[in-house]
Amino acid sequence: MGHWLLLPHTRRLMLFLRPMRYSASATAGFSRDPLHVCVVGSGPAGFYTAEKMLKGHEGVQVDIIERLPTPFGLVRSGVAPDHPETKIVVNQFSRVAVNPRCSFFGNVTLGSDVSLPELRKTYDVVVLAYGAESDRSFGIPGEDLRGIHSAREFVWWYNGHPDMCNLAPDLTNTDSAVVLGQGNVALDVARILLRCTTELASTDIAGYSLDALLSSTIRKVYLVGRRGAVQAACTAKELREILGLKNVNVCIKEADLATSPTDKEEMRNSRIKRRVYELLSKAATVHQENNDDDQKELHFVFFRKPTKFLPSEDGSTVGAVELEKTLLKDDVATGKQVAVGTGEFEDLKCGMVLKSIGYKSLPVEGLSFDKYRGVVPNLRGRVLCSESEIATVEPGLYVVGWLKRGPTGIVATNLHCAEETVDSILEDDRKGVFMDPSGPKRQGRRGLVEILEEKNARYVPLDGWEKIDYKEKTAGELKKKPREKITRWNELLEAAREG
Repeated sequence: MGHWLLLPHTRRLMLFLRPMRYSASATAGFSRDPLHVCVVGSGPAGFYTAEKMLKGHEGVQVDIIERLPTPFGLVRSGVAPDHPETKIVVNQFSRVAVNPRCSFFGNVTLGSDVSLPELRKTYDVVVLAYGAESDRSFGIPGEDLRGIHSAREFVWWYNGHPDMCNLAPDLTNTDSAVVLGQGNVALDVARILLRCTTELASTDIAGYSLDALLSSTIRKVYLVGRRGAVQAACTAKELREILGLKNVNVCIKEADLATSPTDKEEMRNSRIKRRVYELLSKAATVHQENNDDDQKELHFVFFRKPTKFLPSEDGSTVGAVELEKTLLKDDVATGKQVAVGTGEFEDLKCGMVLKSIGYKSLPVEGLSFDKYRGVVPNLRGRVLCSESEIATVEPGLYVVGWLKRGPTGIVATNLHCAEETVDSILEDDRKGVFMDPSGPKRQGRRGLVEILEEKNARYVPLDGWEKIDYKEKTAGELKKKPREKITRWNELLEAAREG
């Protein structure tokens, strides 16, 4: 008989664990062939998982596969170029990559170069860590107008992600940009638009992005949020940085800083909310006293939600955002204040819109997926094969990072997330879940190479990435930058094969 466990989800699922094979050796710590583990995705969640597996199991062999020719995921393509301190973690990940029991396979796409069923037949353990590579949408009229981009696309563009090297946002046809959202990513893109380009020139920003920002005519950036200053989703650190930009005047309406008893209760219960509100209040006062016509402007717009994107005179480019005024009401179900429309509308003119309302993970064939939450249903990292009332664990299949919990948290959040998933893997290994004397022997790394060679997939090994890394750093030295990123697929693959 299997074991029944309650899942801690709002919709309480019942979990039926498949019967496990137990033996004296399984409970006492057995000797066996290497434990073959494949991690799909080389961002922070993937590398933290690999690191914890290598430390936690002396007999493990870890292979990391990555869609891009380059590793490090969000650290390379998501972290803002003016945040070099956050990127230091790549030194830690690089030490993991050179471990003799770890291998890197770049330029390998799950679903085309290798399927999930193929990986599961080849490895004892498959850990999905491929993050979120799509975006949530508003689903309102005009969302397909030119000049409207997701914040992810814009972030990938200025960070030199090869998928966005041809995005070419027009920064010269307007003096105003609207950023929809007030989280950390929203603050990142606003800061890049407003920051002095001489400060960006010494970062690892993509060369074409720096050129575009040098020619930018954008002088005003509007950060628009559905709720109030107390509910702004950013952290104090990020907010403090953008409020301290040189030659930028911060504009906040005094009426938007008014607080209700419920707001005050929220601040009493959250140090972060209280600190964010204090910073915004102080900025509103300071900048009112130091207004300079030559400065750029950063406008915080609260209690507004977009209802329509309006075209400019050419009919194809965004010219304004129609905003509905909102007010906050208590939601009994969630215990939070939610924004509801008041029926009053206003237009905010602009020539570019960046939507920063959340990243979204994508499903792969053969994997259960919660489309509403954008995650793979799981129990402490163990993938569940069904979202029905009775869900069974998929043996040997695990999930970590944004695909596990949703696109939330900072780089370090993935460390704790990975620890939980690895604990589940090691627990299952101790119980003998991966021991199947009657089944075929897992080939691990050798089997993966055979699959890729059969399909003529041009994978990039670790030494290929090291060649890219060397070439970027060498080019960066000439421009007094940490690196000059190679931003095109063909050039990345050529660099990986040089020498």
